[in-house]
Amino acid sequence: MNRTDRLYAIVEALRAVAPRPLSARRLAERFEVSTRTIERDLSSLQQTGVPIWAEPGRTGGYCLDTAHTLPPLGLTVEEALAVTIGLGMLASSPFRAEASAALGKVLAVMDGSRAEETRALAARVHLLQGDPPAPAPDGFSDALRAGTVLRIRYRDRAGVETEREVEPQGYVGRDGTWYLIAWCRTHSAIRAFRGDRIVAAEPTGERPPRRELTAADLDIPYGDLRPVLGP
Repeated sequence: MNRTDRLYAIVEALRAVAPRPLSARRLAERFEVSTRTIERDLSSLQQTGVPIWAEPGRTGGYCLDTAHTLPPLGLTVEEALAVTIGLGMLASSPFRAEASAALGKVLAVMDGSRAEETRALAARVHLLQGDPPAPAPDGFSDALRAGTVLRIRYRDRAGVETEREVEPQGYVGRDGTWYLIAWCRTHSAIRAFRGDRIVAAEPTGERPPRRELTAADLDIPYGDLRPVLGP
C-alpha cells in the first residue's frame, strides 16, 4: 500500500470507530508499518485540515471528529475521476499544495468502493508535459484571498529584477504557466506577471480600492479567455 492509499485508509479506519479512539500502535499493526510512520501520517492529515485529535491516557489514541467531517460525497465514479484529473493537473502549478490537500479531502469523504474504483481509473490517466516551471513564491496562490497590495520582486525575461507594488486582480493559466494579473502601481496599468518569475511576494496589509477587471483590459493577442466556472 502506498502512502496516499494509507492516508485514505487511516481516515476510514478512524471514521469507522468514531468517536472512539484508535492507538497509533493498533493502526501500525493494521497497516504493517512502524508507529513512527503512523504518527507522521496522522500529523500530515492534521496539517491538511482533517479533524483528528489525540486523547491521552492508557486507553487513549487518535479520534476523528465526526461533527466536523462531511458525510460520504455522492459523486459518481465518472464525476470523481473528473475531479481527480482536474486537481492532478494542478500538480505543477502554484496551487499544487492546495490541490493535493483538496484531493485528499475529497477521497477521504467518498464512498469506499467508489473511491477505490476512482483510484484504479485515475492510475491509467497520464499527463504529458515539458519541464515544470520554477515554483512560485509563497503568497502567490493566496494573493486574491488576502485582498491586500503585494510588494513583489519580479525578474523579467532578460533576468533584470525590479521591485514594485501591485494590486492582485486575478489569474490566467496558459500551457502550464500561470500569471498573476494585477494593477501595477509603477506603470499605472494592468500587467500580467509570470508566477515563475516572481522572486518574492510580500503582503503589505494595505487594502486597495476595488477595480473592475474585464477580459478586454488584458489585451491578450492569442487565444480566448475561458472562466474556470464558465458553462
